[in-house]
Amino acid sequence: MNSLNIDSCDLARRMRLQALQMVHRANASHIGSALSICDIVAVLYGQIMRLEPENPTAPQRDRFVLSKGHACVAIYAALAETGFFPRKQLMEYGKDHSVLMNHISHKVAGVEFSTGSLGHGLPFATGKALAAKRQKNHWRTFVVLGDGELAEGSNWEAMMFAAHHQLDNLVAIVDYNKLQSLTTVDKTLRVEPLADKARAFGWAAQEVDGHNHAALKTLLSNPFWEPGKPSFLIAHTTKGKGVSFMEDSVAWHYKSPSADQLAQALEELNHA
Repeated sequence: MNSLNIDSCDLARRMRLQALQMVHRANASHIGSALSICDIVAVLYGQIMRLEPENPTAPQRDRFVLSKGHACVAIYAALAETGFFPRKQLMEYGKDHSVLMNHISHKVAGVEFSTGSLGHGLPFATGKALAAKRQKNHWRTFVVLGDGELAEGSNWEAMMFAAHHQLDNLVAIVDYNKLQSLTTVDKTLRVEPLADKARAFGWAAQEVDGHNHAALKTLLSNPFWEPGKPSFLIAHTTKGKGVSFMEDSVAWHYKSPSADQLAQALEELNHA
């Protein structure tokens, strides 16, 4: 099984376009959180992970978990744009009885695990990675976490567990946009020195520009950075990336774009 080999830059742009329209139609929120991870997710789905869109439960597929489940529109867009389900299904996001819920749901083709309450994704992904090791399978598990989410102690328990079991088939990616629901991460609960903390917990840690596709691909292509150690990638990102008036603004954690704001955002992305 190979990666899909899709142009990740184009995929990220299409994901942003879809995500904005979904949130506007549903009068939903969390668009800033979704836009910040689009480049990371596009590289994973387009270039790195081994997947079969026509067979979402293929045994040797790589596993992906979105721990910051409120950013689900980025994943729904990625799945639709890579063929897991028809693009027209995105129109159902946020509607009554739709499987495309406002936090990511495993009822959607290609989604491994439902999340919403923070701090659940990494423990689950750790269990997946351990299962692969014990079954002598070679698929990898990737999990994207929010930076504010690292205040949840369950993440640090999972990190100890993963290091103890030498889960070098596990990759945790922190969307380090430095903003959370109401203010900055530093003002809420400081996580620095983050890389040092990850290394102290027994992980191999790297830092990267989370919008640099070439750098992301180089790091994520490696099966592991250090044998016997899980990988911890701190991806420095910008909340609301790609839309000028949303970038680095905590307001877009909860706001939904108006019709005029949507039109401006789509115009910017289409001419970027």
